[in-house]
Amino acid sequence: MGSSTRRRRYLRTAIGLAAVLVLSVVGAGAWFYHRLDNNITTFDAGGVATERPPAPVPAAPGAQVPVNVLLLGSDTRDDGNNALGGGDDGVGNSDTAILVHVYADHKHAVGVSIPRDTLVTIPSCKLTDGTWTKPRTDQMFNSAFGVGQLAKGNPACTQNTVEKLTGLRIDHTVVVDFKGAAAMTDALGGVEACVPNDVNEYGIQLKKGMQKLSGKSAVDYLRARHGIGDNSDIGRMKRQQAFLSSMIKKVQDQGFSLPTLLPLADAATKSLTVDEGLGTAMKLVDFARSVEDIKLSDVTFVTAPWRFAGERVRLVQPDADELWKLLREDRTLDGHSTAGTGAATASAAASPSAGPATGAPLTPDQAAAPITVVNGVGTAGLAGSGADTLKGRGFQNVTLGANQPGKQHTEVSYDPTLKAAADQVAALFPGARAVEEPGSGGITLTLGPDRQSPGTQLDSVSTPSPTGGTGTGTGAPSGIPTGIAENTRGADTDPCADLTFGS
Repeated sequence: MGSSTRRRRYLRTAIGLAAVLVLSVVGAGAWFYHRLDNNITTFDAGGVATERPPAPVPAAPGAQVPVNVLLLGSDTRDDGNNALGGGDDGVGNSDTAILVHVYADHKHAVGVSIPRDTLVTIPSCKLTDGTWTKPRTDQMFNSAFGVGQLAKGNPACTQNTVEKLTGLRIDHTVVVDFKGAAAMTDALGGVEACVPNDVNEYGIQLKKGMQKLSGKSAVDYLRARHGIGDNSDIGRMKRQQAFLSSMIKKVQDQGFSLPTLLPLADAATKSLTVDEGLGTAMKLVDFARSVEDIKLSDVTFVTAPWRFAGERVRLVQPDADELWKLLREDRTLDGHSTAGTGAATASAAASPSAGPATGAPLTPDQAAAPITVVNGVGTAGLAGSGADTLKGRGFQNVTLGANQPGKQHTEVSYDPTLKAAADQVAALFPGARAVEEPGSGGITLTLGPDRQSPGTQLDSVSTPSPTGGTGTGTGAPSGIPTGIAENTRGADTDPCADLTFGS
């Protein structure tokens, strides 16, 4: 057989294999979408209010716009959920509510937790007979989900309530029940979480410390209040924020491949109820792709500024209104404008044009030194800015610690064995005080009001005042409402940090 005949046969074989591969991929994709489509449950868009906040307008033709997604956790015990949550059957409430604001650059996001006991106005909501309720004031926020006693709850009523509260237009609403949370953690092979203390109450058994949770144990961690942390809903929200951060990290570490995402998507969609805008697998995939470039370090969680009002919660003003205003304007929590910059940040990040600090290159040991950055002022984004400066210098093991407002000076505390690396850290923050801490095993950079860091966006910026105006300042931003600063948590913060509001 001649060589030309063999070449033609090899060519036909290669073309045939390629065709089979293409058909297999297309077939797998079609099967994937069809399966997920059959899983997805949507809620009636007819229950969404007709009078709504305006949709954002693109800064330029074809430009992306911010997206607001309302994530609700339903505590219904129906449809087998009582096996995971206990209690009586029924519609339940939305004891978990996180409003996710994806900035216009689709590379940064803020998740705002709304306390379930917050007293709010529940606007007119649609009932099963087609009539609409009258608005009611001073109602618990989570009760909006139960209006009308619909079998799957009333996500549209909760969406209407959030739009009324914030003035933000909600683009998508997603509801997940106990079974969904359990299935997603199982599909991921477990999620790392930090349990603040041993728990052995109400059928919930958890051990103190970092551990991998999945299935029922993950649901217990997310829903429990009594016997864990400070026994409050506020403490529970902080655990939920830390847990979601770990979930995001797990998904990003595994990658966005079909084999990785299929089990997760299959598990999630079986227990999700979504708006019609996310009602097909293609729409869900398109949305996921639009936010897949968001890094964990570019996600911030904040609890809406709150205070106790007897057994209930009221939002602190004008701090809460300032938070909603910042998001409506697509501004960062420290007041930075994101319009047209392509550099929106949930914290005051280092300028992309800022290069590493001058000086001799770090040695491998110096670069690997464990450094914790602490916000000692309360100004939102200060610790993130310091961390970015350190990373720009070449430090590789940098994490964020819990805020410690009230510090008067910037300080670098260090284990004596890490003095060389600590000297490099201190050089980046002129005026920082150096303090030896034998046995600490690391370096802690606590940023005070005297902070002066090269290459950040904290100089000469427009910053919001507590009343919602702006003013030009020099140095660290001033006028950030305390209620925002004290309730902010970076998604890449140590998962054990600040898990209860009282510590």
